Amino acid sequence: MAKVVSVCNQKGGVGKSTTAVNVGSYFAMAGKRTLLVDLDAQGNATICCGVDRARVRSTVHSVIVDGMPIDRIITRTALEMLDVAPSNVDLSQVDITIADFEDREQILKRAFEPIASRYDLILLDCPPSLGLMTLNALIASDGVLIPVQCEYLALEGLNALIKAVDRVRQSKNDRLQVLGIVLTMADFRTTLTQEVSKEVKEFFKELVFTTSIPRNIRLAEAPSFGKPICLYDPHSSGALAYDNLAKELMERLFQEQNAGVAAQ
Repeated sequence: MAKVVSVCNQKGGVGKSTTAVNVGSYFAMAGKRTLLVDLDAQGNATICCGVDRARVRSTVHSVIVDGMPIDRIITRTALEMLDVAPSNVDLSQVDITIADFEDREQILKRAFEPIASRYDLILLDCPPSLGLMTLNALIASDGVLIPVQCEYLALEGLNALIKAVDRVRQSKNDRLQVLGIVLTMADFRTTLTQEVSKEVKEFFKELVFTTSIPRNIRLAEAPSFGKPICLYDPHSSGALAYDNLAKELMERLFQEQNAGVAAQ
């Protein structure tokens, strides 16, 4: 059965979509069957995978609101092992639309059940909020990956997010865990990045991934070509960083499975 991971931070502009797309791509490159689910109305993850939002007839909105089976919206990408469930602006009002739905917090969890055996990883690119869409994602997930931009304002909401994950674990989903925090848009030549990195690591300790994602022009360019960084410029510093992050996440995510194999 697939491991389900939410890429989540209620603050926008911290690199959620970039992280979701590129981590998913490197999982696929490593032979893991991966589904990237775009839960953001901006559809950035959809664009980064080379899918034209304007030509997509059915999206995650169709699954959430209309009850369409998710396998009917799954779209292939240029990477053989990476599929995407696309999104567009239709998702912008989804929290309001489903507010009166019965079991509205469990919609995504139910949607994934028929396809869970087809994938090793289902990666959810969450919207920049802690609304119903994000709650659905957390209830459906085994773990949370939190990108944090290297600036002080990005730190302010981090404790609130960790507490929100704890509340969901205690009341809705006891298997949910924070898999790790990744520092994004890092420039260790600056005092700001050094200070933010030090503060996050002192407070969250082993939760912080060893890998940080640098500010890198090639990462910024890749979406305009509809490609993950592994296809656009696999030798760039951004590509190497996401490759390393994916390896770290893979180790944390499948550590119980790996321990079982080692014991045999």
